[in-house]
Amino acid sequence: MRIYSWIILELNLKHPLVHMNISLVIPAHNEEKFIGKCLEAALANAPANLLEVVVVNNASTDKTAEVAAKFPKVRVVTEKRKGLTVARQAGFKAAKGDLLAYIDADTVMPENWFNILNREFEKNPKLICLSGPYHYYDYKPPKWQEALMERSYDIYKLTKALVIGGNFVVTRDALEKIGGFDESIQFYGEDTDLAVRLKKVGKILFLREFYMNTSGRRFHGEGFSKVASTYALNYIWEVTFKKPLHKKYRDVRI
Repeated sequence: MRIYSWIILELNLKHPLVHMNISLVIPAHNEEKFIGKCLEAALANAPANLLEVVVVNNASTDKTAEVAAKFPKVRVVTEKRKGLTVARQAGFKAAKGDLLAYIDADTVMPENWFNILNREFEKNPKLICLSGPYHYYDYKPPKWQEALMERSYDIYKLTKALVIGGNFVVTRDALEKIGGFDESIQFYGEDTDLAVRLKKVGKILFLREFYMNTSGRRFHGEGFSKVASTYALNYIWEVTFKKPLHKKYRDVRI
């Protein structure tokens, strides 16, 4: 019995976060066309410590809630106030896990996403937030655009504060310490604001291999140059002036 207890103690010391449960949170506003594929991919490789999937039905007028409710482990939470940060905060309040993983409703999770998540949080007890880049499954950027997107790693190296809003995991404790999401920010700059505040309480890790497949519908709808410049400017404004440059945004549903 003593030998058994010693082995368990050793395993827990080497992997102090191995028993941390995950709540997957997915904000969704009128996403009935995408939410099904998103949930299928997420649940296909769900680990044993995936406690729940919380879909925040954010002021939808379509069948987003009905589609999501058909999946196992999925709990639909209704947030009538429209807004991305409002939906993220509603998910935070509803989720019960120790790790809160946020993805967007138009994403298709890679097979090893949860494996990387568990690996990184298990081996680094000081880690409070993990994020990574997007890969686009319906948009092929030209070479110069790919080169521009690669600069995100340089930004992380420089600031140590980079979070992609549709692909990140944060500890509940860290999110509680910073007071959750800033609901005064409607869209642009919300993930940068989160990164800047999280950096004050712990380590943020941005990994190339921790990518998320997502739709390039905003590029199709607004053009790459406009989208890239808007995001870049709002990142700079958040880091420098602690507020986004742009307040207005357009919903893109293509």
